[in-house]
Amino acid sequence: MSDKSQDQTHTTHQNLEQAEAEGKYIRRIRSFVKREGRLTKGQAGALERNWPTMGLEYSEQQLDLAAEFGRDAARVLEIGFGMGKSLVAMAAAAPEKDFIGIEVHRPGVGACLLEAEAAGVTNLRVYEHDAVEILRDCIAPDTLDTVQVFFPDPWHKKRHHKRRLIQPELVELIRSRLAVGGVLHLATDWQNYAEHMLDVMQDAPGWRNLATDNGYIPRPEDRPLTKFEQRGERLGHGVWDLKFERIS
Repeated sequence: MSDKSQDQTHTTHQNLEQAEAEGKYIRRIRSFVKREGRLTKGQAGALERNWPTMGLEYSEQQLDLAAEFGRDAARVLEIGFGMGKSLVAMAAAAPEKDFIGIEVHRPGVGACLLEAEAAGVTNLRVYEHDAVEILRDCIAPDTLDTVQVFFPDPWHKKRHHKRRLIQPELVELIRSRLAVGGVLHLATDWQNYAEHMLDVMQDAPGWRNLATDNGYIPRPEDRPLTKFEQRGERLGHGVWDLKFERIS
């Protein structure tokens, strides 16, 4: 790096630190790209009716999960639940567990709450916020039993692979929030991303692959089969599931 570049970098860091000290908002790099759509009337109504009881606000203070759900139960957290249909189905099918969903797109949050309202589920809470910040600041270490990430954006162009959600840093953060014996469940319909996920997980410390061949597992019955996935199967498209258990 040239002396001029070093001076520019140093000045930039000083400016950031000064702005933060003055309480100014600094845009940070996120683990997602915001694609805000328009809310339907149904989604907007569901948000208004259900957010007070099912919505969770981001805070730098850790969430008391037992107090929030009124019990101490197995806890499942899903990152990027999309429109929430499969998350609600899983919550409805397992009332003995507590579910937390994280999604950054408001129409998806509204759709999820509308679906939850129709299903009458009470064991589900949702965040509309960045998953990295939620895991880091709101979820206490060793408190989750399952973390699931289903069909994240594959960023299929090679130059965009660095934007993929499943990276060593996030995997390590997830491991710290799972209890020992807890499971990370990943699924994708892009083979290249599946291979990337497997490589990241195999290199990450403190995990055990639950596949008998140390590869992929058949789709578990508790992961609902989506319409998109059914269509893909008819067209001969593959889906890859991975489950890794935290062992340390």
